[in-house]
Amino acid sequence: MEGLTAVHSRIAEIQNRILTLASASSTSTSAALSSQWASAASAAGLTGTSAAAATGTTAAAGSGLESQAVAAAQRYLGVPYAWGGTDPSVGLDCSGLVQRVYADLGIDLPRTSSQQATAGTAVASLAEARPGDLVFFDNSSSRPGIDHVGIYVGNGKMIAAPQAGQVVQVQDVGSPSVIRRVLPASAAAPAAPSSGAGLGGVPYADLFTAAGARHGVDPALLAGVAKVESGFDSSAVSPAGATGLMQFMPATAAGLGVTATDPASSIDGAARYLRQLTDRFGSTDLALAAYNAGPGTVSRYGGIPPYAETQSYVRKVTSAAEAYS
Repeated sequence: MEGLTAVHSRIAEIQNRILTLASASSTSTSAALSSQWASAASAAGLTGTSAAAATGTTAAAGSGLESQAVAAAQRYLGVPYAWGGTDPSVGLDCSGLVQRVYADLGIDLPRTSSQQATAGTAVASLAEARPGDLVFFDNSSSRPGIDHVGIYVGNGKMIAAPQAGQVVQVQDVGSPSVIRRVLPASAAAPAAPSSGAGLGGVPYADLFTAAGARHGVDPALLAGVAKVESGFDSSAVSPAGATGLMQFMPATAAGLGVTATDPASSIDGAARYLRQLTDRFGSTDLALAAYNAGPGTVSRYGGIPPYAETQSYVRKVTSAAEAYS
């Protein structure tokens, strides 16, 4: 026990030292932070291992996994950011941190944030997020798609590896693009009944249900499209000229006989269109890709086009639909 206590003490000392360095000098480089961390970690005997592994953290079943996930993430506070980093003795990037934390809990996750955004199950909103959930962001306007991830710790906060020159730290979550739950279902404490479960709390739920029944389309999928396309805003107009709840371009709306600004007409038209696209391409993912990029583009590439925007769109709608199911 004395040895374990000494390791705990040494880890705390390392973290405090690096956090002090980071706050004392805004011009400190990630290379300098990495050097400090590597030296301190080596002195503590942690080189090449995770702090959580050194302290004997093990996975356990039940609701305790939520607190264990948070505790495992906290052990990396102060580790410097390193692009592509997966070794805490050198540095971690955002997805490297996430992969390492969950590996400490016995959960295997993909390497990159965009891949991690497909793991587990969808969480509909931050209000429904639990500690240990993963929060994902699309921060680059020039390169659409998931490019950052953090570990939710509750109360609107996350632990993340932000960027070069900074260290793993606690931050405000803000507005994540996607939220995924990767801990086993038994790990989450029972949630109080919510009027938002399924389509119960979704705007235009009756219209999604009716249109889905008429055209053989999952109402949750229609709701997911509306959420991603317009945020359920029937007056939305995109820079490209797409209009309404389901964001129809004028030519598409005219071809379907849809009044894009009328929610009932727009939802019914989207259900008919998705039915046609699904029948044509044979899968929901391809239908969503065609809804976003056009059926001709999907035909030309023989699958989901290699466009970050379209790939992100399919992922976001699918996640939203799963959350509403």
